[in-house]
Amino acid sequence: MTATLKTDVGKVRRQNEDAAWLDEKLGVFAVADGMGGHLAGEVASGIAIDAVKRMAASHDIASISVMRDAVNAAHQAILARAKENPACAGMGTTLSMMWRGGHYMYIAHVGDSRIYRFRGGALEQITQDHSLVEELVRARIITREEARRHPRRNIITRALGTQGDNAPDLLAADRQKGDLWLLCSDGLTGMVSDEEIACTLSRETSLDAAADSLLAQALNAGGRDNVTLILWRDEEG
Repeated sequence: MTATLKTDVGKVRRQNEDAAWLDEKLGVFAVADGMGGHLAGEVASGIAIDAVKRMAASHDIASISVMRDAVNAAHQAILARAKENPACAGMGTTLSMMWRGGHYMYIAHVGDSRIYRFRGGALEQITQDHSLVEELVRARIITREEARRHPRRNIITRALGTQGDNAPDLLAADRQKGDLWLLCSDGLTGMVSDEEIACTLSRETSLDAAADSLLAQALNAGGRDNVTLILWRDEEG
């Protein structure tokens, strides 16, 4: 097994508004974290993942432009559903997805879910959070550690289905054999530090054991949000 997916409602939320999907053969992986109203967040994240599935089903070769189109399609579909159903008004979702292509992982990202690459014992955050606290950190107004405890740490500045800037970050990250890739919602990173994540990935030889350990750490730290994560080991590079 080279990939595993784990999700949990957490200890506070009544429903799981995260959604995730992977296809190892196609090399497509995605995590979405929905928000907005009773069950509406679940609807938004589900629409986003459905757009990723349609993209993967209709294209054989990884393409940044195709990924951008899929993100835009998800955004428009969420807006349309909210217009049709008043109960879904204001819903939105993050979306972080990657697609294996040649020597690179192609990535499309909106929101504060994250994609990491673990290589040679070092953990690197590949995506950049679209959040208020991340802007404060970049402006050197608060530290990275202060951001983890900030009362407005859940405010994101970019999401699908919402007004304003919805454009995805589009990038390519190089691959090496043995790389371990982590996609996750902020239910994990809000509870477990990067240092703790790196320590767990270094310690656990089994992907399933590593994923279970990360999930347990998030829950033991309070489980204030839904927790979703995908781990994938690159056996080709």
